[in-house]
Amino acid sequence: MTSATAAGASPAPAPPSPGAPRGRRSVTGTRKAVAALFLLPALVLLGALVVYPIGYSIVRSFYDSSGDHFAGFDNYKALFTDDGIRTALKNNVIWVVFAPTVATALGLVFAVLTERVRWGTAFKLVVFMPMAISMLAAGIIFRLVYDQDPDKGVANAVWVGVHDTFAQSSAFPKAHPGRNSPLAPDHGGFLTTAPVHAGQWVALPLVGVAPDQLPDGAKRAVQAKPEPGKITGTAWQDFTRGKGVGRLGAVDPAELGYDGMRVEAVKDGEVVARAKAAADGTFSLPAEADGARLRLPADNFKAPYNGVDWLGPSLVTPAIIGAYVWMWAGFAMVLISAGLAGVPRELLEAARVDGANEWQVFRRITVPLLAPVLAVVAVTLMINVLKIFDLVFIIAPGSSQDDANVLALELYRKGFSEGRPGVASAIAVFLLLLVIPVMLFNTRRLRREVRR
Repeated sequence: MTSATAAGASPAPAPPSPGAPRGRRSVTGTRKAVAALFLLPALVLLGALVVYPIGYSIVRSFYDSSGDHFAGFDNYKALFTDDGIRTALKNNVIWVVFAPTVATALGLVFAVLTERVRWGTAFKLVVFMPMAISMLAAGIIFRLVYDQDPDKGVANAVWVGVHDTFAQSSAFPKAHPGRNSPLAPDHGGFLTTAPVHAGQWVALPLVGVAPDQLPDGAKRAVQAKPEPGKITGTAWQDFTRGKGVGRLGAVDPAELGYDGMRVEAVKDGEVVARAKAAADGTFSLPAEADGARLRLPADNFKAPYNGVDWLGPSLVTPAIIGAYVWMWAGFAMVLISAGLAGVPRELLEAARVDGANEWQVFRRITVPLLAPVLAVVAVTLMINVLKIFDLVFIIAPGSSQDDANVLALELYRKGFSEGRPGVASAIAVFLLLLVIPVMLFNTRRLRREVRR
């Protein structure tokens, strides 16, 4: 009779029965205790940096500014009664509605159009580059872009250039008559005190404009020669540098003419003739001006157009949203481009074969197929704008920061500037409550996309 086991050999382990307990392992085969050990540092950091601050903020929101007395829901009532917080809430609504919409729309347009050009990759790189810039740097850049002075701010430099192309500004905004001048004020302009007659030279001396601010084409003023049947005159800068130099009311060699000065002859309240001064300030009017009074209209002296007050109370929020879109349109474009790469080209070609134009293909096929990606991008940007702080704090000047206020900035101001940490904590909890539903919606959508 042979033995079941060889001499010295250990018996083979019996296979576990179906009901016997097994070691707790994860789906990858790793014991769950080992997995928890590796996750422990991350869990500790998560608790210290996320869970504890959230819990402390919730508790702190029910106490007064000192933190010693329970205030109940008084801090939460301030969310709807404090003017600053209500303005911030209104601006947050504007941000959530417009900023993600515009950034997503631009990203969609860029993604679709760059597929049709050979240099599309280079364009995408340029559009995406602002994402590499911090909010602080972007805020400083756009604070300069929106500067009111057209010599500093790019936005106003462009705006003033376009405006002056169609409506030229005056070169003499500060010009005015000097002592013993034959001119008197008249509805923003100046009018001669006595009528003029043909064959007469008329002096129109003005002061108030520095020689270096006169038009570049201005030349030395010349006393026009009288002409029969015409009225001639000179409009010039009646001022010569140097003490005691120059004769008042007379054209001196160093004085410059008002190049482009408009002159009108007014008789019985009606303009009967017009002229424009040459580079040396001389002008000539026909015989119809005989007996009229000469007027320098107000258009000669209107202040130059200085652009738009981008950071004023009415435009500061749209201006900051523009800076945000500049930064995040590239992010939207990259994600939408990735989604566009997965769109079946057969559907697009079939639609074109059936006679659909490009707009119809875009509206009825491309956009519906990209709807899940567009939703993810828009919701992600919504979460981001709910927490916007840096751009508003840096770009908005102190005079209009109240008008550009948002919840995150108001949280900072209440907690650090006004010394009301209870209200600041209530704002933080309110922001968390606003972000959580949007975040859950985005997470569920992403999970559904993965399952597909």
